[in-house]
Amino acid sequence: MIVLQASGEITRETFWTIGPVGEAAFYYLSAVAILVFLYGVYGRFARYARGTEDWFERFDDLSGRVAAAAKIVGSNEKQFDRDLYGGLMHAFIFWGFLTLLIGTTILAIDMDIWTKALGQGSFFVGDFYLAYSLVMDALGLLFVVGVGMALYRRYAVRNHRLRGKHTGFEDDAFVWTLFLLGVGGYAIEALRILGTEFPRFETVSFVGWFGARALQTAGMSPAAAESLYWWGWWSHALLALAFIAWIPYAKPFHMISSFANVVTRDERAGRRLPGVPADLDHVNAESIDDFSWKELLDQDACTKCGRCSAVCPAKASDRPLDPRDVILDLKRYRMDLDAGETEPMPIIADGGESVIATETMESCMACMACMDACPVEIEHLNSFTRLNRQMTDQGDVRSSMQDVFGNLMQKGNTFGEAPRKRADWADELDFDLADAREGPVEYLWYVGDYPSYDERNKKVARSLATLFERAGVSYGILFDDEKYDGNDIRRVGEEFLYLELAGHHVESFEECDFSRIVCTDPHSYNTMKNEYPEIDFGEFADDPVMPFEYDGHWNEDGSVEVLHWTQVIEQLVRAERFGLDGTELDYTVTYHDPCHLGRYNDEYEAPRELIRATGCELYEMPRNRKDSFCCGGGGGGLWIDFEEDPKPSEERLREALEDTAAGDAVEKFVVACPMCMTMYEDGRKTGDFEDEIEIVDVAELLIEALEAKEVRERSTTAPEGDGVGSTAAD
Repeated sequence: MIVLQASGEITRETFWTIGPVGEAAFYYLSAVAILVFLYGVYGRFARYARGTEDWFERFDDLSGRVAAAAKIVGSNEKQFDRDLYGGLMHAFIFWGFLTLLIGTTILAIDMDIWTKALGQGSFFVGDFYLAYSLVMDALGLLFVVGVGMALYRRYAVRNHRLRGKHTGFEDDAFVWTLFLLGVGGYAIEALRILGTEFPRFETVSFVGWFGARALQTAGMSPAAAESLYWWGWWSHALLALAFIAWIPYAKPFHMISSFANVVTRDERAGRRLPGVPADLDHVNAESIDDFSWKELLDQDACTKCGRCSAVCPAKASDRPLDPRDVILDLKRYRMDLDAGETEPMPIIADGGESVIATETMESCMACMACMDACPVEIEHLNSFTRLNRQMTDQGDVRSSMQDVFGNLMQKGNTFGEAPRKRADWADELDFDLADAREGPVEYLWYVGDYPSYDERNKKVARSLATLFERAGVSYGILFDDEKYDGNDIRRVGEEFLYLELAGHHVESFEECDFSRIVCTDPHSYNTMKNEYPEIDFGEFADDPVMPFEYDGHWNEDGSVEVLHWTQVIEQLVRAERFGLDGTELDYTVTYHDPCHLGRYNDEYEAPRELIRATGCELYEMPRNRKDSFCCGGGGGGLWIDFEEDPKPSEERLREALEDTAAGDAVEKFVVACPMCMTMYEDGRKTGDFEDEIEIVDVAELLIEALEAKEVRERSTTAPEGDGVGSTAAD
């Protein structure tokens, strides 16, 4: 039988022992805290309004964006990525805190609106009160457990991600405040239950009931609990109000900014970069006010979790880049400047005092691992590109990059070779390549710089041409009309040269009759698929080209169907155009996901299906698919020499040989990107792996499988007396 309070109702007195004066004081302090909170939030968003306009549409289908963000944040799906402990910890804290916030809001509505303003009877009674108390105790306990997990990770485990130049007192104060709020709430609940002599219905508040019994066992009397309750209640209330007022001015603001950041995210961020406004205003990063409002929001959304730092290949190679520090360095400078605590200085410079050093941004490989790992959807690459453009505009790039720019301006390729030599790689083929400029083809094949000029990658180009030929598809190339695609020079900041190259290609495409573009290089594939359609050439071309108005092969969104060669060949393999039965080769191999094919464009399966079609046994490296580790060639890394140990390519080859399930049984390291081929051939030499593993492209593996198939077929159909040996000799 439930024992009722003296009033005959199952409820509790909110301001028990506080009195009318204390209640009035509480409302006054609450109003002050809320005003301070609102003023701080207003100041933050007013600051965003001073940022430049963002390039992308971020408020289309706002209701859909909010719903999608609620799913991402509510499910904590990004928190669980690569970190089960961190995911559970954050889920407990998030749902516990949200429940306590909702519960407090319900109580305020009952007391201040429903009862006092509207004169209705309280609904904070009976079954509602019992359900309320049970849920609040259960989810509040989850909150305390989550915060306890955070404290354990921070102070016992001392997780390396939680340490850095921007972590300190603010972070400690935040986590301890949460802990004291959670535990303090249960402490005053226990004092209230003991002080009111254990009303039977309060057993639903099982944590508070347990605490009250513990205090009773320790010798505390109901009278002592009642006298202590006043002190405990005010301590808890003042801490809670101080926390509310503090939110907009420190790390807790991420509870607001992070959700806003997820709502306004660009799902194609990184794979397409912001363009340059036609009026050339706010192009780069001459001052902090040149950053867009979204880039400022990114800075405030950062929770300092260090996930981006943990996956950054530049940081792992001891290059002077920590993606978290770049974002937070910009934030600290902005806030110090606004507060008058520092003088204006260059945002990025080579030598001297600046917010960001040039060698920091030179270290970025544009692999997008930081963005993929970020749980609050910070778009690092947009800010990094702005910094790179400023650096390039100032002439603060290395001489090797200046040489690349010069080669592109003079010759149209990064090697500085004559354009007429672009198709010389095909001279060793026993068939002729069609000229896509002279007649209709199904596939316009963009070969790319490295397959055209680099000796090692020329072999890959010939293998791919042979595959197209054997499949009987209609394809052609642009010969000397083909230039460098521009993807990576755009990512090192040379926007105008990129526009010139892209404009040339779009004009060339318009003069050809084709159905699809197929690219050898994932970098070319990315920029032609995701960035060429975005360009409004405007004043940047003598004969302005508007790709999205082209009425030939372009789709409604301005794009033409662009494919990576593995996607095309995989379709042909499935159509049995090669006759492979999956038994041709018996190598043990592993496969490296190129950043621009995998993480950028979500193509993981086509290369793997092709490897399996050859009969090879494929073993996955620990870091695969979207978690793949960059080769080090992206973002200009291919053209810059770094003194580092180990190189990203060496670290990746070591992983292939030591950390895969097959271990040192792996015979071939398979790639599907010319840049990866170049970086790993270099890493194989510098890392002393030449005798341990071979670097091959998927196309080369397929050619080897087809040759093995032909040998097998000849051996089975040879006249009596002829054997495999004589057939092979022929």
